[in-house]
Amino acid sequence: MSLERTPFAEENPWRALQALLRSLARREILPRFHHVKARLKGDGSLVTEADGAMQRAVEEALRERWPQYALLGEESSCQLQDRALAQAGGCWILDPLDGTTNFAHGFEIFCTSLALAVGGEVVLGLVYDPLHDELFAARRGRGAELGGLSLRLESAPAALDRALALIDFKRLPADVAAALAVNPPYASQRNLGSVALEWCWLAAARADLYLHGGQKLWDYAAGQLIFSEAGGASCTLEGEAVPRLVMTPRSAVAAADSSLLEPWFQWLRGRLGEPT
Repeated sequence: MSLERTPFAEENPWRALQALLRSLARREILPRFHHVKARLKGDGSLVTEADGAMQRAVEEALRERWPQYALLGEESSCQLQDRALAQAGGCWILDPLDGTTNFAHGFEIFCTSLALAVGGEVVLGLVYDPLHDELFAARRGRGAELGGLSLRLESAPAALDRALALIDFKRLPADVAAALAVNPPYASQRNLGSVALEWCWLAAARADLYLHGGQKLWDYAAGQLIFSEAGGASCTLEGEAVPRLVMTPRSAVAAADSSLLEPWFQWLRGRLGEPT
């Protein structure tokens, strides 16, 4: 497998990478919380001083230790992102601060997300929540963990109407969003405002269902692997596999296991195209 062609098949480099990400996030992100300097990017989204500082620190540290991999960061230019993705030897995929809007408003849900893609697939993922000191991690084929303890989804609600869902309404097709607002099939819903943490909270059984209309590669690369390695099931609204090393946004439908994903997916497909 592709993981075996990386240093991170061995425990020492794997643990060193985890310690590195944790240390950098606590150094670059936490001191800037509640002291936020933010501005709008060209696409209308927020970016803060912490986003840039964290990306620079991670890029420098990774280049020093594992220079064979390029870096695709959210705060890089589109040209540099495309160049990194085309790197034959593989590339890091970094969201230095996922949940920037939360961070800028003092809302205490945000994280940093780092994945490594080699041979056309994501082979490892790390998501670190520095405020709560929670480190989610996974290597392809090796399972998922939280704080060094195994993460494994053992059971799911017997029916949709007993499930807690994480729903991002902002990017959904209008007909689906309207149907969910009026008559949802689940018991209740939340939205964290951090895609990477949403995948990880699903992996930790803090929610049962998920729906997002369009997330970027750096949003989901690490978190989706963690969720998958924990035993979760997912697809896009079109029924395709979620992970794909492309820059275009991908929708995501997920559930704690395949027996719950099937009725969730069918319910959503039945609402696509309905008049609102």
